[in-house]
Amino acid sequence: MSAPDNNRAEETVDSPSTPTVAVVHYGELALKGKNRPAFISRLVRNIKTALAGCGVRRIRNLTGRIVLDLGPGADRAALEKRLRRVMGISNYSLGFKVPAEIGRMEEAVAQEAARHVFRSFRVATKRADKTFPLTSPEVNQRIGATIKARTGAAVDLSNAAFTIHLEILPGEAFYSVERLPGAGGLPAGISGRVAVLLSGGIDSPVAAYRMMKRGCEVVLVHFHAYPILPKTSQRKARELAEVLTRSQGRTRLFLVPFGDIQSTVVTAVPGPLRVVVYRRLMFRIAEEIARKTRATALVTGESLGQVASQTLSNLATIEAAATLPILRPLIGMDKQEISDEAARIGTFDISIVPDQDCCTLFTPKHPATRTTVREIEAAEAALDVPALVRQGAEGAEEAVIEFP
Repeated sequence: MSAPDNNRAEETVDSPSTPTVAVVHYGELALKGKNRPAFISRLVRNIKTALAGCGVRRIRNLTGRIVLDLGPGADRAALEKRLRRVMGISNYSLGFKVPAEIGRMEEAVAQEAARHVFRSFRVATKRADKTFPLTSPEVNQRIGATIKARTGAAVDLSNAAFTIHLEILPGEAFYSVERLPGAGGLPAGISGRVAVLLSGGIDSPVAAYRMMKRGCEVVLVHFHAYPILPKTSQRKARELAEVLTRSQGRTRLFLVPFGDIQSTVVTAVPGPLRVVVYRRLMFRIAEEIARKTRATALVTGESLGQVASQTLSNLATIEAAATLPILRPLIGMDKQEISDEAARIGTFDISIVPDQDCCTLFTPKHPATRTTVREIEAAEAALDVPALVRQGAEGAEEAVIEFP
């Protein structure tokens, strides 16, 4: 690496006005030790899928970051929108590349700063290349002095109105003026596959999103009552699946006809127990689909005490019908917290569209809130449970949704 050259700052550098790179940083992936390469490889693959058609020429896995080299026609708006949804990204920035020479960096960064208006600023340098002859504070001081001389703005290290980020790697450096938050978590798919019971309501899409954020690929299972009720809930399920697919690239959605099964339950099971019986049948059917798709757990949007089927005793009774693990990522959240998250991830407006679904079909006025496995199994004795489960699983229609 060449020594600092005080004269190079006078050299004219053609600093581009549109970003030439996107630099992606990841958070907890860096803590994965020997498994880190597998996590990063999955993240790179997911980024490549998400950014198809956005003008990315090359994706490089460099020290502590992933660098996307952009073509001249790169769609900045699409890049920002799509990167924001990719699980595993802590933050990202759209910026510029320059040779890792202090004079070139100084001039390029100063030119970029001159395009903006600010009263105070700071330069934040990360020196990933420890052989670079200047320390990060020394780089900050030198480039900061040039920016101050050209703009008249004050240096403020604690509360700057404008920050330029500079990252120095072997042979090249990247600078940007904005660092945007990512979705965080783990890359979708790295933790395995789960089957999510997806209603048309607010809760279950949030539960699915949270599992994706912990690295799971989600398979969606929606129960509907068509032709007894209109297809509204199926349309909502597809729209919700489309939103969620932005975060995992490809989703399998299973639409299970449940209305006739409910009709059978109505003729044989006392009213107060029907909701619990419905849910136990749903779990059994979802398990069949989970095995078909090699999912290893079921996920629900249940929140403790929110409705009659979600009391502790009823949750225990319903769960007893399943053999796979049941994951409830929202169990301790209240409705407002769930609604706020639904709005943030883009599912809320779809979820609140009025519809009729199987959850409201044949629901008794006063469902039991404290059931036992023994009394529910006694009620189920009047049903051919295996036949009903087979009817639901075999009647399921599969849709595959891909993004983009």
